[in-house]
Amino acid sequence: MRYKITFSYDGSGFHGFQKQNGKRTVQEEIEKVLSSVNDAPVKIIGAGRTDSGVSATFQVAHFDFDKDITLYKLKSALNSYLPNDIYIKKVEEVSNDFHARYMVKLKTYEYKINTLEYNPIHRNQEFQYCKTLNVDKMKEAVKYFVGVHDFTSFASAQDKREDKVREIVSAKVLFKDGIITIVFKGKGFIKYQVRNMVGMLIKIGEGKYEPTCIKTILDEKDRTKASINAPAEGLTLVKIEY
Repeated sequence: MRYKITFSYDGSGFHGFQKQNGKRTVQEEIEKVLSSVNDAPVKIIGAGRTDSGVSATFQVAHFDFDKDITLYKLKSALNSYLPNDIYIKKVEEVSNDFHARYMVKLKTYEYKINTLEYNPIHRNQEFQYCKTLNVDKMKEAVKYFVGVHDFTSFASAQDKREDKVREIVSAKVLFKDGIITIVFKGKGFIKYQVRNMVGMLIKIGEGKYEPTCIKTILDEKDRTKASINAPAEGLTLVKIEY
């Protein structure tokens, strides 16, 4: 029987979502509990990978499970034995052809920047930049990311895949009470893409580049032309649509 889980996690204590030898990951923690409940190994397939330090308020995965158990009991068992930086929000039974990764239509990420005094309470959910940025210029610049582009200039330098064309269906910069929230929505993103785009927007907000530079950098398809990536703690996966 196949199940779909919707869950959240504080990424600050994990080396990303995907299982890695010798490192604490979200996938490993959930699989350990599921395997214990099932009395047999269980592997989960996530809707996507988040990097080390990146959080999620809405992540999705599917898995196949042998044991006969109600949805309520399965959710309760998971939340009873999982560490307190992961929470299962919903457990659903789905058809055997459901795939958490391949059937995704859109993902939404948010990046938060604190421009006020350092806030230790939110240090794992916001980049504590603690300086003023030109939000109007950032709002102008973010529009250049919308559409279908080759994002080579904003991909990880270690990403050797040739196809770096992705579509961003919407992008916006919001500002309220000293917090800048940058929102990107698209079907899929390359490793470090969002953090690299945010890093460039910060440089524009600092006045070091003009908003139109985004178009030029995209066209050049050269990772060395864009800024360094923004810290992981400001980034959160907030929505997945099927």
